Amino acid sequence: MGGRTTDEAKHGGGSGEVPELSAQYRSEGESTPIDARPDAAHAEAAPGTSGMSRRRAMACLAWAGAGILWTLDGGVPRGVSFGTQAQAATTAPSGNALSFVQISDSHIGFNKAPNPDPASTLQSAIDRIRNAPQRPAFMLHTGDVSHLSRPAEFDTAQQIVTGAGLETHYVPGEHDVIGDDGRAFFARFSPDTKGLGWYSFDQNGVHFVALVNVLNLKAGGMGYLGDTQLAWLADDLKARSRSTPIVVFTHMPLWTVYPAWGWGTDDGDRALALLRPFGSVTVLNGHIHQVLQKVEGNVRLQTAMSTAFPQPAPGDGPGPGPKQVDPSQLRQTLGIRRVDFTALDGTPLLADTTLAS
Repeated sequence: MGGRTTDEAKHGGGSGEVPELSAQYRSEGESTPIDARPDAAHAEAAPGTSGMSRRRAMACLAWAGAGILWTLDGGVPRGVSFGTQAQAATTAPSGNALSFVQISDSHIGFNKAPNPDPASTLQSAIDRIRNAPQRPAFMLHTGDVSHLSRPAEFDTAQQIVTGAGLETHYVPGEHDVIGDDGRAFFARFSPDTKGLGWYSFDQNGVHFVALVNVLNLKAGGMGYLGDTQLAWLADDLKARSRSTPIVVFTHMPLWTVYPAWGWGTDDGDRALALLRPFGSVTVLNGHIHQVLQKVEGNVRLQTAMSTAFPQPAPGDGPGPGPKQVDPSQLRQTLGIRRVDFTALDGTPLLADTTLAS
């Protein structure tokens, strides 16, 4: 992508550049078409590209949850619904399992249809997490905590999320880095990263890696990691046994979902190449406000739904942005999804629960 010729530019360090917010969100809470939009003739990915066609994307599209309780039992990742006690009894992992939660795209500060009050739906998600029969160890937020990077929006989101009573690990979305290359976000939500935003940690034998792919974006453009972050990732993984389960979390998909809408990461393949030698890799992201999943050998990539509003399926309509639904139906699009990985090389079993139920 043009304009990123140095590591400083990639991280916003000393460049003076302001990351450009995607065009569909330039006005407060309002959707404006992006410049490059597919028509019917462009709905399929071009031959020879890694982009997913609209047909293939919709084939693996399913509603997901405002929160996913991820469990790792013997290195096998499983997503567990915040359901009833009976459900918990039949799905409780054995042994020294690790459970955690993923939420995404809370967009606090958005104030238009279909959800002028995203704080209330984030609160509903947090209430379910707090009251879950199986208590998770911690929570991941995969970005777009805020809608316009305003301090008051960060304050509201932080206050609500803190109500879960869980340690929370964050990565930024493009809406969290407006005007300051994410400095305010990093200072508040990842202060130990020296302003770069990426980091890793270990828990119960699982290695977690937070990646940042939303700095210096062009309107409608793909995500970007950069040479410095990729070198750090290679070094971080070097000391890990190939049998160590890896969980990567970031905002924009590392795989190319729909390039015409910027749904992917330009250099995501370089990160995936570093991850493929490991026996169990789970990559979690947000950004597209719906669940798509892809399996490449031992690497499983899973997007998450927003707690604020849905977006259209890839290529369904003129472009991305808030999908309009009747207010009475909104919570049916902001649900909880159960995902069971019964084997490392198996197909996940899916069960969905909405916030309306």
